[in-house]
Amino acid sequence: MNFPKRTLITVFTSTMLFATLPAFVAGILTHPSATKAQDMSNGADNFYKSDKVTVQKVTFKNKLNMNVVGNLFVPKNLDRDTKSAAIIVGHPMGATKEQSSNLYATKLAEQGFITLSFDLSFWGESDGQPRHTVVPEIYVDDFSAAVDFLGTQPLIDRNRIGVLGICGSGSFVVSAARIDPRMKAVATVSMYDMGAASRNGLKKSVTDDQRKKMLEGAASQRWKEAAGGEPEYTYGTVLKLTETSNAVEREFYDFYRTPRGEFTPASVSSQLTTRPRLSSSVSFMNFYPFERIESISPRPMLFITGDKAHSREFSEDAYKRAAEPKELVIVPNAGHVDLYDRVNLIPFDKLTSFFKESLK
Repeated sequence: MNFPKRTLITVFTSTMLFATLPAFVAGILTHPSATKAQDMSNGADNFYKSDKVTVQKVTFKNKLNMNVVGNLFVPKNLDRDTKSAAIIVGHPMGATKEQSSNLYATKLAEQGFITLSFDLSFWGESDGQPRHTVVPEIYVDDFSAAVDFLGTQPLIDRNRIGVLGICGSGSFVVSAARIDPRMKAVATVSMYDMGAASRNGLKKSVTDDQRKKMLEGAASQRWKEAAGGEPEYTYGTVLKLTETSNAVEREFYDFYRTPRGEFTPASVSSQLTTRPRLSSSVSFMNFYPFERIESISPRPMLFITGDKAHSREFSEDAYKRAAEPKELVIVPNAGHVDLYDRVNLIPFDKLTSFFKESLK
């Protein structure tokens, strides 16, 4: 594929990790885009359904022979005499396919793509024990396994498969694309670099002492579990808001703990949704998804973030490191979680044109 050289930073105008990090990791105690409970403004529609696409539950294997469960979205007006382009959509870290990724997959299927959303291993309906274990390498391979699956389907052109990662999955698709050239185009929305966020916090706010305490806490929990003790879970979305709740906590609470985006897989208690196991959570400190991101070129990359997003620094860092062709889209008046489900803010037209051009 030959793509024109272009370096674009776009401010898009249209007619958002783990559900939260602890306050000292987040490094933000106040934020102007804090939301009230179940704020349905700007067309929030996480559970959107379309009469223009069919949805089929599918299962495929990753490299460890674990079952990965997803939803396959096929346009009803698809030309079945011609093989089609496909897009894989990854959910926010700690979430499930029913939170944000199904919405994106549905909207893009309406534009003529075959799309696939799926639960990362150890989350949702996919295999993985113990539940909510943090294993970045397996998360990354899940995306390559999704390419395996799509590339063996008769309706799909295996040379026209793109990937889209939302929040933490943004860092997983970048990491996957570095080693899997079958991913022909890479897009991210409200991306979190899960490695940098875990090591350094937002705006590099974590001190060496705080980092050591996190490591010591996880190591102590490993001793407890080795002796047969019960697992503990860390950060994730708070269960209730208080007067002292910070803006990032409020932002995630509004999505994950209200009917706006709340979804509880059968495998876990509602109080554990979005929460990783403490003993494995520090695994992200060894995760460096943006190393050699420039090697993805000449495959195109698109980074979308909100101008008010607390995670904006990660998209800007990836954009700066990436090679041509690349584009950074900054959505006005949008926070991190806003781009999970607020259809009046999400630049679906931009995503559509990006994938149509990149996968033609």
